[in-house]
Amino acid sequence: MKTWSIYCLFLITFICVSCSNESIDNYASTEVSLEIPKLFSDNIIAPVIPAGNTQTMEGIILGKKLFFDPILSGNNTQACADCHAPQNAFTDTSRFSDGIDGSLSIRNSMPLFNLAWNYDEKFFWDGKSFNLEHQAFLPVTDPKEMKNTWANVEQQLQQHNEYPELFERAFGTTSIDSTLVTKAIAQFERTLISANSKFDKFLLGEIELTPEEQNGFDVFMDEARGDCFHCHGSDKNPLWTDNDFHNNGLDETFADLGLGAITGDPADNGKFRSPSLRNLAFTAPYMHDGRFATIDDVINHYSEGLKNSTTIDPLMKKIDQGGVNLSDEDKADLKAFLLSLSDFEFVNDPNFTNN
Repeated sequence: MKTWSIYCLFLITFICVSCSNESIDNYASTEVSLEIPKLFSDNIIAPVIPAGNTQTMEGIILGKKLFFDPILSGNNTQACADCHAPQNAFTDTSRFSDGIDGSLSIRNSMPLFNLAWNYDEKFFWDGKSFNLEHQAFLPVTDPKEMKNTWANVEQQLQQHNEYPELFERAFGTTSIDSTLVTKAIAQFERTLISANSKFDKFLLGEIELTPEEQNGFDVFMDEARGDCFHCHGSDKNPLWTDNDFHNNGLDETFADLGLGAITGDPADNGKFRSPSLRNLAFTAPYMHDGRFATIDDVINHYSEGLKNSTTIDPLMKKIDQGGVNLSDEDKADLKAFLLSLSDFEFVNDPNFTNN
């Protein structure tokens, strides 16, 4: 990828300069653009980049270092990457993600990719964060996650033997605060672009699908069979999510109110963000609370496991029948299609690992 070739060249130069005694006075950060995949540029809006946080090589490098550094946690044991592992498409294989002292949240970590196209700028399963920078801000002080204070983080980074210089390179100041920390992390997270699955290659005319994968896609798009596309997009939406919130029939009553706890509107109770269907091969377990261990479990839920409630989404049109009642063949083919959305290049990209 062009952007990352430039990134690697810059990194070599950066290391060489860092090892010298040259002054970095009047240093100018190197602005870069995200490399937009063709399917994205042809089908969806441009990525959302805040005017106050332009993508730069220096900011991305700093953000990556911070993402993998446990210095952000209260006891220096947990980094962002511990709940958002690259090999799992930046999510967690545990049903509930552990905090630094072993306390459990009630949710599974959401995967992190294609975040720059989160066009309504609501993050987390319940939409409690209003942009990607704010999303990076919250876990540090969450008692069930990193259980730290920003004052402590800022002090540790300020006293670190590398970070003041890295912040000066990225932002022109050695004075470190939470705003700059989260800006850097957000810059790195916006580079996490996944767009090279088998199905992507099929849409670009590079390969063919198997008959099973093709039928699985047809099931996905057929309102009389799978009827999945309303919430999870189509071949015209490479995000494979509508980035909206739905009650998808998991429960009759709600221990976790989801969006309703944020808005205070009872009509939002039990609604959670539709996750992208990309990279399902790597992101188990599934749903906001990780209740389903396999893709088969997910398909069975929509086929015959739906539960009615006062806020059930109207898109769950066959709720009275318990679901869409797929045949065994259609279930198997739907699974084959869903797995074709997995991007092996993404989860093995050395630019996204702690190296």
